[in-house]
Amino acid sequence: MSTAVVVPGSFDPITNGHLDVVERVARRFDHVVVAVLVNPGKHGMFTLEERIDLVETCVDHLDDVEVDAFEGLLVDFCRDRGIGCIAKGLRGVGDFDYELQMARMNTRIGDVETLFLPASPDAVHVSSSLVKEVARLGGTIEHAVPEVVARALHDKLADG
Repeated sequence: MSTAVVVPGSFDPITNGHLDVVERVARRFDHVVVAVLVNPGKHGMFTLEERIDLVETCVDHLDDVEVDAFEGLLVDFCRDRGIGCIAKGLRGVGDFDYELQMARMNTRIGDVETLFLPASPDAVHVSSSLVKEVARLGGTIEHAVPEVVARALHDKLADG
């Protein structure tokens, strides 16, 4: 039985909601892999290398948490590493509907189970897209992302 779990995402950028999920599963599993999605068809605000660096900085305080990138099917990434569980945070019903379909597919094609964690009350409203939009419009994002991410986001927007 695997005592490892994968927490996947694009993390463009990592938010306090993402970090909450990683911290919660790190208390329950021996090893956590934060898997940063490589999506060649999508150009994010941060490069893959920047996203990995930000995630590594944000999880540095946690033992037995590693950060890696993946492209293609998440179940293949899990199979290659001998990991049988994916952890996902859910903010609401919309997340659940989409993620339940994905979880059933992952179990069917890869024998990988998905663990759903309800978002913490402080993070239920937080998404990477919303954080970027609020930052673009000059709003406060410091409550939604770690300090290093807020600085990186402000720097990225200042650079054009």
